[in-house]
Amino acid sequence: MLTRRRVFVKGLKVLAAIGVYDHEHGREQPLIIDAVFDLGLHEIRLLKDTLNYEKVGETARAIIARGHIKLVETLAEDLARGLLGLPYVTRIEVTIHKPEALADAEAAGVCVVMERD
Repeated sequence: MLTRRRVFVKGLKVLAAIGVYDHEHGREQPLIIDAVFDLGLHEIRLLKDTLNYEKVGETARAIIARGHIKLVETLAEDLARGLLGLPYVTRIEVTIHKPEALADAEAAGVCVVMERD
C-alpha cells in the first residue's frame, strides 16, 4: 500500500542578486536549491498527474528576476509558497545553499517546510 509519495529536485544551480551587505549589491551569487515535495496519493499515469520538475527552476528564476533579494530566508519562503500552490503538492521542503556566504565553510543557507492547510 502506498503511504507517501515524494518527488525531489537536488542541486539546482541558479544565480541571484542576493545579500544584505554592501559587497553583495550589484552582483549575482550562486545558490544551490534542493526541494522535496510530498504529493497526494492519487494514481499517476501522465505528466499532468504529477509535479513537473521544471517548475522548480522556472519558479525560482521568476522570483529572482524581480530584483535584489536581501535574505536567503525570503527567497526560500517565496519559493516554497509558489511551489506549494502547484497541483497535487501537499507539503514542501526547500533548502537553499549559499556557497559563498562564509569563506571557511562549504555553504550556509536555510531550509523551510510548508504544508497546505
